[in-house]
Amino acid sequence: MNPDGTPDAGVTWHFGDPFAEQRAAERGAAVIDRSHRRVITLTGPERLSWLHSITSQHLTHLPDRTATQDLNLDGSGRVLDHFHLIDVDGTTYLDTEPAALAPAEAPLSPDLATYLQRMVFRSDVQVQARPDLAVLTVIGPDAEAVTAEVDGVCRAEPGEVNLIVPREGLAAAFDAVVAAGARPAGTWAYEARRVAAAHARQGLDTDVKTIPHETDWIATAVHLDKGCYRGQETVARVQNLGRPPRRLVLLHLDGSAYARPATGDPVTLDGRTVGRLGTVVEHADYGPIALALIKRSIPDDAKLDAGGAAAAIDTEVTPSADAGEQAGRSAVDRLRGR
Repeated sequence: MNPDGTPDAGVTWHFGDPFAEQRAAERGAAVIDRSHRRVITLTGPERLSWLHSITSQHLTHLPDRTATQDLNLDGSGRVLDHFHLIDVDGTTYLDTEPAALAPAEAPLSPDLATYLQRMVFRSDVQVQARPDLAVLTVIGPDAEAVTAEVDGVCRAEPGEVNLIVPREGLAAAFDAVVAAGARPAGTWAYEARRVAAAHARQGLDTDVKTIPHETDWIATAVHLDKGCYRGQETVARVQNLGRPPRRLVLLHLDGSAYARPATGDPVTLDGRTVGRLGTVVEHADYGPIALALIKRSIPDDAKLDAGGAAAAIDTEVTPSADAGEQAGRSAVDRLRGR
């Protein structure tokens, strides 16, 4: 069990062989209890158009049972909330990070459900926090096959299926997926897979200054050609300039270091702090790896130090600074019809 005080407290870290659990996710399917995530439902005929108007994603014509990601930004374009959503039979289901990952630097900020409730005004939308619902995640190439007969709201993404089920039926759903061929796994397996793919997690790989262009969310949770929403000015400005101040990178860490670095440790170059370490995890194949937000100007071959461990940037998974800038310019050119 993940101990109290950790981001995934209250759910299983691993079942005794974390590397075997990771490999099961690579070759077949692994099922992970992520019931600590918070679930919110939206009902009412204006739910999608209303959410479209206040968040970063284009939602007015979201097809039924189509999953996407979304961001709630502040007026300066900084990320307040990252969440997944799917609309099923007249209800929109949102799931977001557990309360344990609320930013300590902004203790007065409302949680996502409270913020959404405050923003309803005259729209025909009902926002409800749903502690009675829980998230069960299955990862791996066989994820869809082993969840085909399990009841629940199904949010499917490449290589991953998330089932939103009644909390009282969570154990039964978990057992049903295992009976269908999935291996029980803990959050360690999920995090190792996520970090290796360089997918950011709010509160671990981000801070209160993070803007979408610094992470993979600019591609997955932001629509660059939609109407006005809070924070859009920053998104448009950075998109046009193509120069976010930082970038998310995957680091390979020196496994012979005496101690493992931790989330929040500084990333330094020649004794100068150039970034912040995010999630650190032991991967079955790659050894110790981590995500980090570093200054965009840091060269790809820089010899970094991450919390006392030597670190190297993996440019096969995370684009170089020059490649990221060129991609931004190309996107602008496409929008302008060049």
